Amino acid sequence: MGTRRKKNEASIAAEDVIQDTEHERELDTSGYEQMREQRIRENKERMHKLGLLGLSLELKKKNEKSQTEKKRKITIDASSLPPQRRSSRLSTLEPVNYLDFFGKAKRESSSKEKKEVKIYIPEGKAPEVYTEEQEKLLGDCETVWELFVDGYDEDGERIYDPIKGETCHQCRQKTLGQHTGCNNCELLHGQLCGDCLYMRYGENVMEANGNPKWTCPVCREICNCSRCRRANGWMPTGNIYRKVLKMGFKSVAHYLIQTYRSEKSMEGSDAENTVAVKESETSADTTVNRRRRRRGLRS
Repeated sequence: MGTRRKKNEASIAAEDVIQDTEHERELDTSGYEQMREQRIRENKERMHKLGLLGLSLELKKKNEKSQTEKKRKITIDASSLPPQRRSSRLSTLEPVNYLDFFGKAKRESSSKEKKEVKIYIPEGKAPEVYTEEQEKLLGDCETVWELFVDGYDEDGERIYDPIKGETCHQCRQKTLGQHTGCNNCELLHGQLCGDCLYMRYGENVMEANGNPKWTCPVCREICNCSRCRRANGWMPTGNIYRKVLKMGFKSVAHYLIQTYRSEKSMEGSDAENTVAVKESETSADTTVNRRRRRRGLRS
């Protein structure tokens, strides 16, 4: 019984303490509010005595008026304006459309950029020559091959696998993805990945694998990999696929063979023209000499 009484007395005492603290807080807050209101009243009285209160109200009204004036739109009657001065010489001419002018300049600059694309391949030990038969053996495709997708992961990174991957004869990389198989040699140099086959030869790997008569670029003697070019005495081309596309060629092989053959044909036509000119000059010289001899005999 004694312990219960002690507990009850302790709890009552604690409740009394809590109530006293709350009452003190209320008194403190009410006292603070009263002091704050008194200070505000005193400050207003001081401003009123000094004449600052009326001045602040006037400035506030002026600011509000200036803001409303800025918001108003200024409308000018076109009929009240004087007529535009225009030269009689210019009035007869058609107005210039500067959009067309700038569009034309932009088109001309883009055409200049296409013309300015240059490809430099160092000169090798042997002259780079292609035959008409090699030009006929250039590949083609019916469907466009999407680059940098086959054999790549979700992040766009190429998947290299030394165990399951297949080696590409062109880029020398052992990767996953589709590779060609030559029906003629059936050797390792007949394996090309889809990207290399499309960029370097303009062919689709799926169409090549579906064609039972397909032969690799090495068997067709049109391979332009660095190893085969060095074996022929030519320097490697480097990565020129984007430049080749800008110049209007389908692939690197099309650029090399068609460009070098056209240059050789032009050189041949120039040589034929020079030979024809020399023959005409020699024939003219012989006729002149004959005439001189006849005149000498007559005299």
